Amino acid sequence: MKTLSKLFFALRYKQAVRKADRFAHITHRKHMVIVINRKLHVVAKKDIKQLIAQHRFRKGTTIHDIEQHALYITL
Repeated sequence: MKTLSKLFFALRYKQAVRKADRFAHITHRKHMVIVINRKLHVVAKKDIKQLIAQHRFRKGTTIHDIEQHALYITL
């Protein structure tokens, strides 16, 4: 059962990385693959700034903290 869930996570991760690369190529912004509420999300760095301003993360969380915990960051 665990191997099946790992397989699904690997497929979703691979799909999210492709999506992040595609978005970064189109918009010329840095995108990250992060986990929010146990789901993988592709988010632009500029959007993360807005999420922090809207208090979506714990008090004191910075962009640097989120970048350190991101699963993938585009160049």
